[in-house]
Amino acid sequence: MSKNIERIAVLTSGGDAPGMNAAIRSVVRSGIYFGKQMFGISQGYQGMINNEITPLNSKSVSNIVQRGGTILKTARCMAFKTPEGRKTAYENLKHHKIDALIVIGGDGTFTGAEIFSREYNMPVIGIPGTIDNDLFGTDFTIGFDTANNTVIEAIDKIRDTAASHDRLFFVEVMGRDAGHIALWSAIGGGAEAVLIPEKETHIDDLVEKLMVDLKNQKTSSIVIVAEGDHGGGAFKIAEKVKERFNYDTKVSILGHLQRGGSPTSFDRVLASRLGQAAVEGILKGKNRKMVGIISNRIEFTDLTLAIKNQIEVDESLIDLVNILAI
Repeated sequence: MSKNIERIAVLTSGGDAPGMNAAIRSVVRSGIYFGKQMFGISQGYQGMINNEITPLNSKSVSNIVQRGGTILKTARCMAFKTPEGRKTAYENLKHHKIDALIVIGGDGTFTGAEIFSREYNMPVIGIPGTIDNDLFGTDFTIGFDTANNTVIEAIDKIRDTAASHDRLFFVEVMGRDAGHIALWSAIGGGAEAVLIPEKETHIDDLVEKLMVDLKNQKTSSIVIVAEGDHGGGAFKIAEKVKERFNYDTKVSILGHLQRGGSPTSFDRVLASRLGQAAVEGILKGKNRKMVGIISNRIEFTDLTLAIKNQIEVDESLIDLVNILAI
């Protein structure tokens, strides 16, 4: 293990995701286990610039593994995109004698970390914390499982109403650029159709499918829509369908409901494993890497690859939605 790293700071940045607190807890306690001094940075990169850096001990992260959100808070920071902002952030880290940085977030978080690390030779490890599950180098990101469970719980309740009133519901979920939440929740929630950004779906094809369902005496249906699909999300799609198909149509936008809530056991365990691995990795000299889980094994991926590449949706899952919706 590297003897040069004695003080490690951790931050969360970008959109919050259930399980971030479990990751913070794991990072802090793993660092303490290896005899290192641990620090927390509030408000992400904005906190680095504002010098919101405080020591953390084991008690600091007690009773947070079950909590959603992030105790370190998170914020988007335009100033960190400038050389002047990053210089101020570095000076604050050096004031606290921070030797290495662990960042929890998504591609925007990793982009900033990669640039900062190269400019100031600061060792950095990224932990994937985003409900979108769209980072290359890991099978799952922290928060994805919890978000899916939240969506499925909502779908189950919406279906009760849909069946009671013979209605067609369009349920919009997060995933403007990635359809993983939409696809997984469609399967888990028993949806009749799913629309995701990775695969073009024509309105006429959707209408034809719904008409077949009606002929098969399906009196209610649920369609999952990734936000922003067809240029207007679920409302736009519902409007287009209603023009072609006489059906009592309703729209439900789940929105930020998907980000909150207590993390599932899966996300807690995932976050704990990644937090420990991040600390061990940085102490072993790994730098500008994202730690992830691939086939249930810890793997490290260059931050540049994690940022530039994207996990493709599994085409077989799209087929599965159609097969199970007959």
